[in-house]
Amino acid sequence: MPLFNVYPLYDVTPVKAKGVYVYDENQTEYLDLYGGHAVISIGHGHPKYVEAITNQVAELGFYSNAIQNPLQVKLADKLEALSGCKNYELFLCNSGAEANENALKLASFKTGKSRIVAFKNGFHGRTSAAVAATDNKNIIAPINAQQKVTTLDLNDIENVKTELEKGDVCAVILEFIQGVGGLDQANSDFFEQVDLLCKENNTLLIADEVQSGYGRSGKFFAFQHYNVTPDIISIAKGMGNGFPIGGILIHPNIEAKFGMLGTTFGGNHLACAAGLSVLNVIEEQGLMDNVKEMSSYFIKIAKTIPKIKNIKGKGLMLGLEFDFEVGDLRKQLIYDYQIFTGGAMNKNLLRILPPLTVKKDHIDQFFEALVDILDKK
Repeated sequence: MPLFNVYPLYDVTPVKAKGVYVYDENQTEYLDLYGGHAVISIGHGHPKYVEAITNQVAELGFYSNAIQNPLQVKLADKLEALSGCKNYELFLCNSGAEANENALKLASFKTGKSRIVAFKNGFHGRTSAAVAATDNKNIIAPINAQQKVTTLDLNDIENVKTELEKGDVCAVILEFIQGVGGLDQANSDFFEQVDLLCKENNTLLIADEVQSGYGRSGKFFAFQHYNVTPDIISIAKGMGNGFPIGGILIHPNIEAKFGMLGTTFGGNHLACAAGLSVLNVIEEQGLMDNVKEMSSYFIKIAKTIPKIKNIKGKGLMLGLEFDFEVGDLRKQLIYDYQIFTGGAMNKNLLRILPPLTVKKDHIDQFFEALVDILDKK
């Protein structure tokens, strides 16, 4: 049976990985500066991660959410301690799209309203409401387009005010650093005004931290760079270092009721073991400090390269913008220099999303390759 052809694939077949490196079937070593879409947070095959999953699957890999699962409580408590998001409650699911879907559903339940405000170049997933709130017509089917979504420009606070004052918006969903869209950010005043307008108009603010969370921005969550208090925070990607897990942090102003949310696999024992190990490693290895140090080092070097027209993002969620499309550049980095990087909806942007364990010599390796390619253009 052939696979349904939905992705253009590079001709690389990874068979193992360790730290910031991936190895193909010929034992060729690749430097991974993309982490499988920002999923690999503590490095491939981290021994504490492997140990946690191995021990858990030997004891109990899965049972339904109809029983007590103390691992969920441990994960929630550890997440609260490291993130600083006090008094929020945690609902666990399996992916970023599912997290945003549940966030939007919860906002509609809470407010009794159904329209969503989202932003240009935003990406929130591929499920029903999440994909409707995503600014990409190519991935929105007619059944998704029935959702009521208004897409606005970042920094256009007047239009946000106008739409919220109509009284039918259940949620404003935004990325504090856009991922797939190309690392765009609004200014701090915009974010803070949106937060206030939501509170004034019985609208919930959803912080999509699926890609920017878990220390990647230099703070645990990207919204923490600003004076805002989201009602719901969606998380996934780096949360499980490759094991499928997602979730939403829910402000205590939203009361839980039976039937609002549910999941079969969300918060399963293996997922919780993986999630706990990630948080433990982030704390024990001081990875958020490493993010800040490596980000400063990366940006310092990038500023010395004239062909880089713009440096975007924060922490280790970075983009290098050129005055040409980077598709061929990415291919050269993979095939000629064995370095994984990412693209974006902005075709001139090279995305850099390495494991949070990345070191200076890895950054040096990347820039040596990049300069070599650019000098030949």
